[in-house]
Amino acid sequence: MRFVHIKKSLTRARDRIMLGLLGVALLAGVAKAAPGSELLSAWEASVETNAASIDHSAWQGILDTYLTSHPSGINRFDYAALKANAEDAAKLAGYLTSLQELDPRHYSRQEQQAYWINFYNALTVRVVADAYPVDSIRDIYQGWLPLGPWDDVHAEVAGMPLTLNNIEHGILRPIWRDPRIHYAVNCASHGCPNLSPTVYTAANTEALLEAGARAYVNHPRGASFVDDDFLLISSIYEWYVEDFGGTEKTVIDHLMQYAEEELAARLKTFSGSIDYEYDWNLNKP
Repeated sequence: MRFVHIKKSLTRARDRIMLGLLGVALLAGVAKAAPGSELLSAWEASVETNAASIDHSAWQGILDTYLTSHPSGINRFDYAALKANAEDAAKLAGYLTSLQELDPRHYSRQEQQAYWINFYNALTVRVVADAYPVDSIRDIYQGWLPLGPWDDVHAEVAGMPLTLNNIEHGILRPIWRDPRIHYAVNCASHGCPNLSPTVYTAANTEALLEAGARAYVNHPRGASFVDDDFLLISSIYEWYVEDFGGTEKTVIDHLMQYAEEELAARLKTFSGSIDYEYDWNLNKP
């Protein structure tokens, strides 16, 4: 009988090891890949004759109160303070509820773009604040694999459940086909482009996308030279290379489009090695 117990213990230990190895393999695969841009066709419709706008003032109030600039150039959001303020937490929840009560397909395409960007960013803030304290958004997940909250359902619009990945990769990327979307949606991390202190609207989205691109490309987390033969750029340009033309050369071309004079000059003659980096630490104060 003792031999049987030992054999069962060894089997359980082996199963745990195999399960752990499987998890490591899956995580390694996730680290090297990112969701593709796959259109959720249900969200393609728009009404271009509708001149109505969507009210994002509640979200602006949250940003005004809890988002601050930082000497590092990376904006910081005070998730702890928001979580501790029941009134403001309720305001954010109310804002998200108001967005979910709308059907964005009844609005113009420009109004929709602002709607989805603000929705994504506000929803991300709520997810992090609800789970706070955490050191990284990747620490927030359901199930046993630490894959972050992006595939968890956090909202419902027009009767359809939505994840953060649905909004970014099923709506924003495939409908607008604009690489600058990556400078607008914020994943609550140091490596991510800044959370904009100004809400997106149909009138200002183009200007904010341009400003976000320039700010990120010209910050070290976007692109920086280690030496003349070694360029370090954000992993965003590796994960979503298809959005930036599909090759390292087209990525460089994109960077040059937004780079300031000194960086642009170095990029123009660059022929060395490229490596990628991303900091997942939470963008808290």
